[in-house]
Amino acid sequence: MPCHGPGPAPHGPRPHDRVALRLLRPADASALTRVYSGAAVRYTTGHVLTLAEARAKIRADRAAATELPPTRWAWGITLGADVIGRITVRRTVDTTASLGYILRPDTWGRGHATDAVLAVLRFATARTGLVRLEARHHPDNPASGRVLVRAGFRRVGTWRRTEGGRSVAYPLYGIHVR
Repeated sequence: MPCHGPGPAPHGPRPHDRVALRLLRPADASALTRVYSGAAVRYTTGHVLTLAEARAKIRADRAAATELPPTRWAWGITLGADVIGRITVRRTVDTTASLGYILRPDTWGRGHATDAVLAVLRFATARTGLVRLEARHHPDNPASGRVLVRAGFRRVGTWRRTEGGRSVAYPLYGIHVR
């Protein structure tokens, strides 16, 4: 069942711009390659997704949807029939999980990421038993941090990752969902 985004954004109604979340289908593989390409991957994996990798990611997402107890949830972010992104929640410890999302660059700046994050927060609160969600973003992508803050996350620290032989500090955010 789709999880719909929240009501209108503060800057005015956008009834034509509402996102929904749904389990990705094998037929979505080509659309997923468009999500994981171009500028979007600069802030995530740095790797453009091949069609075979997209199919494997969708298979893994669908398999995870049947696990008991669940340790990972993943949805496609859709705008009408168009897959414009993907959002995931991965349990890191019993009551805490990590949130991640990626959107096609041509859909950035329209509130879609915020809508998707808010929908996942509602899901996490109602259906997962999680107490806390955490998220981080690439330091060169402050817009993603603004998405998290708009959704109610607070900056809680820094997460470090080695990239190209150097340590990179990623802003870390958290929110209690129970």
